[in-house]
Amino acid sequence: MPDTATAAAPARRRILHAGSLGMIVGGLLALVGSLLPWVITPFGSLNGAAGPGLWTLSVGFLAIAGALLPYRKVAIAHSLIPGLTVALIVGWQAARLISLSASTDSWGQLMPGIGMVMAAGGAVVLIRTGMRLLAMR
Repeated sequence: MPDTATAAAPARRRILHAGSLGMIVGGLLALVGSLLPWVITPFGSLNGAAGPGLWTLSVGFLAIAGALLPYRKVAIAHSLIPGLTVALIVGWQAARLISLSASTDSWGQLMPGIGMVMAAGGAVVLIRTGMRLLAMR
Protein backbone atom coordinates (compact mmCIF):
# COMPACT_ATOMS: atom_id res chain seq x y z
CA MET A 1 0.00 0.00 0.00
CA PRO A 2 1.59 3.39 -1.04
CA ASP A 3 2.11 6.13 1.54
CA THR A 4 -0.34 8.90 0.52
CA ALA A 5 0.33 11.16 3.49
CA THR A 6 3.63 12.47 2.12
CA ALA A 7 2.52 12.58 -1.50
CA ALA A 8 -0.64 14.57 -0.79
CA ALA A 9 0.98 17.27 1.35
CA PRO A 10 1.33 20.44 -0.75
CA ALA A 11 4.55 22.44 -0.56
CA ARG A 12 4.11 25.44 1.72
CA ARG A 13 5.35 28.79 0.48
CA ARG A 14 7.52 30.72 2.90
CA ILE A 15 6.18 34.11 3.97
CA LEU A 16 9.43 35.64 5.15
CA HIS A 17 12.31 36.20 2.75
CA ALA A 18 16.01 37.08 3.09
CA GLY A 19 15.31 40.78 3.65
CA SER A 20 12.37 40.46 6.01
CA LEU A 21 14.30 41.09 9.21
CA GLY A 22 16.06 44.17 7.83
CA MET A 23 12.81 45.56 6.44
CA ILE A 24 10.98 45.04 9.73
CA VAL A 25 13.78 46.68 11.73
CA GLY A 26 14.14 49.59 9.29
CA GLY A 27 10.38 50.08 9.07
CA LEU A 28 10.01 50.07 12.85
CA LEU A 29 12.85 52.57 13.21
CA ALA A 30 11.14 54.87 10.72
CA LEU A 31 7.76 54.37 12.42
CA VAL A 32 8.93 55.07 15.95
CA GLY A 33 11.19 57.90 14.81
CA SER A 34 8.23 59.55 13.08
CA LEU A 35 6.39 59.89 16.36
CA LEU A 36 9.29 61.24 18.43
CA PRO A 37 10.67 64.83 18.50
CA TRP A 38 12.49 65.84 15.33
CA VAL A 39 13.80 69.25 16.37
CA ILE A 40 15.02 70.36 19.79
CA THR A 41 14.89 74.09 20.52
CA PRO A 42 15.58 76.06 23.71
CA PHE A 43 11.83 76.51 24.09
CA GLY A 44 10.90 72.84 23.67
CA SER A 45 10.87 70.20 21.01
CA LEU A 46 8.92 69.90 17.78
CA ASN A 47 7.19 66.60 17.19
CA GLY A 48 7.80 64.77 13.93
CA ALA A 49 4.14 63.85 13.51
CA ALA A 50 3.32 67.56 13.23
CA GLY A 51 5.04 67.77 9.85
CA PRO A 52 7.29 65.52 7.79
CA GLY A 53 6.96 62.61 10.21
CA LEU A 54 3.58 61.78 8.72
CA TRP A 55 5.25 60.90 5.42
CA THR A 56 7.89 58.79 7.10
CA LEU A 57 5.20 57.10 9.17
CA SER A 58 3.34 56.12 6.00
CA VAL A 59 6.33 54.69 4.21
CA GLY A 60 7.43 52.90 7.39
CA PHE A 61 4.20 50.92 7.25
CA LEU A 62 4.90 50.24 3.57
CA ALA A 63 8.30 48.77 4.45
CA ILE A 64 6.83 46.49 7.11
CA ALA A 65 4.14 45.33 4.69
CA GLY A 66 6.80 44.45 2.13
CA ALA A 67 8.64 42.39 4.70
CA LEU A 68 5.65 40.08 4.93
CA LEU A 69 5.22 39.52 1.18
CA PRO A 70 7.14 36.54 -0.23
CA TYR A 71 7.94 38.07 -3.63
CA ARG A 72 11.49 39.27 -4.30
CA LYS A 73 10.75 42.16 -6.67
CA VAL A 74 7.98 43.48 -4.42
CA ALA A 75 10.31 43.23 -1.43
CA ILE A 76 13.00 45.21 -3.25
CA ALA A 77 10.52 47.95 -4.12
CA HIS A 78 9.09 47.97 -0.59
CA SER A 79 12.60 48.37 0.78
CA LEU A 80 14.19 50.89 -1.57
CA ILE A 81 11.25 53.24 -2.14
CA PRO A 82 10.53 53.81 1.60
CA GLY A 83 14.25 53.94 2.40
CA LEU A 84 14.98 56.58 -0.23
CA THR A 85 11.85 58.55 0.70
CA VAL A 86 12.76 58.67 4.39
CA ALA A 87 16.37 59.58 3.53
CA LEU A 88 15.17 62.41 1.28
CA ILE A 89 12.81 63.79 3.95
CA VAL A 90 15.43 63.57 6.72
CA GLY A 91 18.03 65.22 4.46
CA TRP A 92 15.58 67.99 3.59
CA GLN A 93 14.82 68.62 7.27
CA ALA A 94 18.52 68.60 8.21
CA ALA A 95 19.26 71.11 5.42
CA ARG A 96 16.38 73.24 6.68
CA LEU A 97 17.81 73.19 10.22
CA ILE A 98 21.20 74.27 8.90
CA SER A 99 19.60 77.01 6.79
CA LEU A 100 17.59 78.36 9.71
CA SER A 101 20.61 78.27 12.00
CA ALA A 102 22.74 80.10 9.42
CA SER A 103 20.16 82.76 8.62
CA THR A 104 19.46 83.60 12.27
CA ASP A 105 23.09 83.19 13.41
CA SER A 106 21.95 80.89 16.20
CA TRP A 107 24.21 77.87 15.80
CA GLY A 108 23.49 75.18 18.35
CA GLN A 109 19.98 76.39 19.15
CA LEU A 110 18.17 74.13 16.67
CA MET A 111 19.32 70.55 17.03
CA PRO A 112 18.04 67.36 15.40
CA GLY A 113 15.99 65.28 17.79
CA ILE A 114 16.03 61.57 18.44
CA GLY A 115 13.13 61.04 16.03
CA MET A 116 15.05 62.44 13.08
CA VAL A 117 18.09 60.33 14.00
CA MET A 118 15.98 57.16 14.31
CA ALA A 119 14.25 57.84 10.99
CA ALA A 120 17.65 58.34 9.33
CA GLY A 121 18.83 55.06 10.81
CA GLY A 122 15.72 53.34 9.48
CA ALA A 123 16.44 54.75 6.04
CA VAL A 124 19.99 53.38 6.15
CA VAL A 125 18.77 49.92 7.19
CA LEU A 126 16.07 49.88 4.48
CA ILE A 127 18.42 51.00 1.70
CA ARG A 128 21.07 48.49 2.79
CA THR A 129 18.49 45.70 2.85
CA GLY A 130 17.20 46.67 -0.59
CA MET A 131 20.70 46.72 -2.05
CA ARG A 132 21.43 43.32 -0.49
CA LEU A 133 18.24 41.91 -2.03
CA LEU A 134 19.24 43.34 -5.42
CA ALA A 135 22.64 41.66 -5.20
CA MET A 136 21.10 38.27 -4.39
CA ARG A 137 20.25 35.98 -7.22
